[in-house]
Amino acid sequence: MDTEHAGARLTFVGNATTVLRVGRFTLLTDPNFLHKGQRAYLGYGLWSKRRTDPAFGIGDLPPLDAVVLSHLHGDHWDREAQRGLPKTLPIVTTPQASRKLRRRGFRAAEGLGTWESADRVSGDQRLRVTAVPARHGPRGVHRLLPSTMGSIVDLEEDGRNRLRLYITGDTLYRPMLAEIGERYPDIDAMLIHLGGTKVAGVLLTMDGRHGARLAELIRPARTIPIHYDDYTVFRSPLSDFERELADRGVATRMTSWARGDSLTVPYRTDRAANPGTPGRVGGGSSSPA
Repeated sequence: MDTEHAGARLTFVGNATTVLRVGRFTLLTDPNFLHKGQRAYLGYGLWSKRRTDPAFGIGDLPPLDAVVLSHLHGDHWDREAQRGLPKTLPIVTTPQASRKLRRRGFRAAEGLGTWESADRVSGDQRLRVTAVPARHGPRGVHRLLPSTMGSIVDLEEDGRNRLRLYITGDTLYRPMLAEIGERYPDIDAMLIHLGGTKVAGVLLTMDGRHGARLAELIRPARTIPIHYDDYTVFRSPLSDFERELADRGVATRMTSWARGDSLTVPYRTDRAANPGTPGRVGGGSSSPA
C-alpha cells in the first residue's frame, strides 16, 4: 500500500451516515439523507423531525462497494435511500433488516448473525465486516424495536491487519459489549452512536455517560462521535459525552467533526490479521470487488 493511501478516509454526512474509504473499498453507513424539517418514521406511529441537513445528497456519493446498515429505523434507512440507492448494491445488516430489504427489491442485502462476517476481496486486500453485539434500549423494550448490530470493519493486506474500525450502532452500554474488545483488541477508531435518544422517557441510545463507559471499556485509540444532534428525540448533547470522558480520564483521543468534514485514520503495519476472534466460526461470504 503506497504512501498516498496511508490511511482510511472517513467523511461525515450527518446523523449516523458516513462514507468510509478503506483501502480499495468504499462503504456507506446507515444512509439517512432527509433534510432539515423532514420527519423520520420510528415505528408505532412515532415520528422525529430532523434538525439538520446532510452534507450532501445521494447523487453526490462516490461509487460504493457496500452499505453497512446497523438496523432498519427511519433515521438510518430513509425514503431517500429507498428511492435513490441502486437495488443491486450489497447491504450488510441484520437478518431481520435483510429480509425486509429484499422484499423491497434490494436483493443483495445480506443478514449477519452476531460474530458472523462478510468479506470483499480486491487483489491482495480483504475487507471484512463482522456483526457484533448491540442492544437498542433496555432489556424487554429492545424486543419492540428493530434488531440492531454493531460492526467491526477490518482491512487486511498480505496477511496483516492494516485497520480496525468499530461502529457501535444504536445501543446502550452493557457489560456484554466487553466481548467486542476481548475479541478485537487494538481498535484504531470507534464511531460511536450517541444522542441519548428518549421516547416516552425511555433511554434507547447511549447518552454521554453510557458513551464514556463504553469508551472506557473498549479503549479505542480514537473515538469519533456520530448520531448525536440530528433529531428531536436526541436529548444528550455532545458536551455531555465530552464532560464524561474528561471526568473519567478515559484514555482515548476524542475527535469531533462537522458535517462534510473528512479525517484520516492511519493504517498500521504491526498487527497480524484478525487475531481477536478465536473460538467461534463466522459466516458471510467472500467476493471480488
